[in-house]
Amino acid sequence: MSVSPQSLAGGEQQAMKVLSDTIFSMLRVSLPGIIESYDPIANTCTVQPALKGQTADELGNYTSAPLPLLVDVPVVFPRGGGCSITFPVEEGDECLVVFSDRCIDFWWQSGGVQEPVDPRQHDLSDAFAFVGPMSQPNVISNISTTTLQIRTDDGLAYIELDPNSHAINLVAPGGMNVTTPLAKFSQAVTITGLLTWAGGMVGSIVSGTAAKISGAIQFIGTLTSNGKDISDQHTHSGVQTGSGNSGKVN
Repeated sequence: MSVSPQSLAGGEQQAMKVLSDTIFSMLRVSLPGIIESYDPIANTCTVQPALKGQTADELGNYTSAPLPLLVDVPVVFPRGGGCSITFPVEEGDECLVVFSDRCIDFWWQSGGVQEPVDPRQHDLSDAFAFVGPMSQPNVISNISTTTLQIRTDDGLAYIELDPNSHAINLVAPGGMNVTTPLAKFSQAVTITGLLTWAGGMVGSIVSGTAAKISGAIQFIGTLTSNGKDISDQHTHSGVQTGSGNSGKVN
């Protein structure tokens, strides 16, 4: 990198300052960004850096200008041990862009340990996007200070883990759907609302039986079967004195 005679006129110290300022103005470590678009297939995004860049001229004067769009930026989700946490990435989401020490091209294409294909360092081309940092206009409210939550930004739906009571709380105003061949509960289950049994169990122990219950059952209230009241208030048809059996439930 050449240094002009004008800068040298100020002495070696100023020349070194101009040189260092020029180098540092080109050095990228991390900065906030704004998602322009997201590709869920490649898991990459296009990011607009949220801070403008600065360049120094030969006299050490700075000029501010927007940085270019960063394309094909890998998005970082929490992941490890065969498990991942993912969430939607939308245009306008804020993120933190971190720049690699070396060129990531070969690693991104093939994984494993690779040679850097280009000698560039801390370059705009070698960014990773961590979606989540928030500016004050976009900060979320009502953050729990005592529990871990996986939540919607508005806080209306969440899964909560309480380290003090060791309880898990689930709040889902829009409903909850569970798809599984079998769900097991080791202890008592309390349902305060209506329980609707929509169909039988596949592979039931008793062929053609919708449900099998072992043990005593206590009903409080009425019990209806095929539209007939079979609780203690029901009556039978065909009742007559003698040893015969009564008719069906009315």
